Amino acid sequence: MALNDVQIRTAKPTDKQYKLTDGEGMHLLVHTNGSKYWRLSYRFGGKQKTLALGVYPTTTLAAAREKRAQAKQLLATGVDPGEQKKQEQFEERNGTSFEEVARAWHANNKKWSDSHRARILQNLVSDIFPAIGKVNVKDLKTRDLLVPIKAVANSGRLEVASRLQQRVTSIMRYAVQTGLIDYNPAQDIAGTVPTGKTKHRPALDFERIPELLDRIASYKGRPLTQLAVELSLLIFIRSSELRFGRWTEIDFDRAIWTIPAEREAIDGIKFAHRGAKMRTPHLVPLSEHAVSVLRRIQSWTGNHELIFTGDHNPKRAMSENTVNKALRTMGYDTKIEVCGHGFRTMACSALIESGLWSKDAVERQMSHQERNSVRAAYIHKAEHLDERRLMMQWWADFLNANKEKSVSPFDFAK
Repeated sequence: MALNDVQIRTAKPTDKQYKLTDGEGMHLLVHTNGSKYWRLSYRFGGKQKTLALGVYPTTTLAAAREKRAQAKQLLATGVDPGEQKKQEQFEERNGTSFEEVARAWHANNKKWSDSHRARILQNLVSDIFPAIGKVNVKDLKTRDLLVPIKAVANSGRLEVASRLQQRVTSIMRYAVQTGLIDYNPAQDIAGTVPTGKTKHRPALDFERIPELLDRIASYKGRPLTQLAVELSLLIFIRSSELRFGRWTEIDFDRAIWTIPAEREAIDGIKFAHRGAKMRTPHLVPLSEHAVSVLRRIQSWTGNHELIFTGDHNPKRAMSENTVNKALRTMGYDTKIEVCGHGFRTMACSALIESGLWSKDAVERQMSHQERNSVRAAYIHKAEHLDERRLMMQWWADFLNANKEKSVSPFDFAK
């Protein structure tokens, strides 16, 4: 039954807070100290939420019901009344500083992973807020926004400066969208921050593949390290995707490794939660050769959670330097000849030069993100899995053929 003024006025506090229900999700929450709060319970986006409607008697029963009706109207149009209230409160504030806008922008972005979210805020706290954090966004000019960004660029951290330029531009765009300013002065920053030269990871020419395979086979170090190098060459996934892999991700029956978007964290192992870099599950078809290597690895670490365990503690992950250290032991300079990441370059180049495989299949296997947003909207569901199974087996066969003598991808494709 609906409440009346007498019930509300005479409601007494008890040793526990309690609710007086008015209907349609609204209730009066009576606290142990006698305070009385209007609340509306509702569902939005599959989640149960609560909206504060005011404090009695400042907000009367009639006023609370009016606010309930307004919230119901917003819900009917697909708007979350809780988020709408936060936005209105934000827009009503005067003298909003850049830091306040930046933190609101940061909180409003829901798609980031926790680690990425923390890294973005840390960069702002370290490099931007000390210079312009307390300045009113209405007073910021292009030259003001440039000061902290150029300071980062002048320190040699060009990639960080480039990312900060993007963040600051997005924050000021958010200020425009929320009605705090009419023009985004960060738009004029474009082109003022120098870009660093792209660093290409060293990779061997195809003619040197027989030499590489011979050195891997002759490696005298830890057997698990030798297998890690061999598997890394066969499936050319990223270092963290390999190092933090779990046996539960391997389906031997289907010969496929499913790298999740994010893995479950492991206490004491930094970054163990990292999954596929593009933050979507990455499917890695396993050639017969890769399955064979994994079976050999399983005989070493199959009773542990991690596929590649640490040297001295099976509950730790293999070091990020393991593959490169092994390559150096084999006689390679990992800065100019070949490094673990260079295996990706070698595989990608061979697959393309063979002329056998579609660009989409190769890009999907490399786990590269489509930069054309329109095209991405059409192909994001396409896995090209059947073609990629054949492709991964071809790459393994190509490596096997190079054990005896050098053969080019084009010639092997024929």
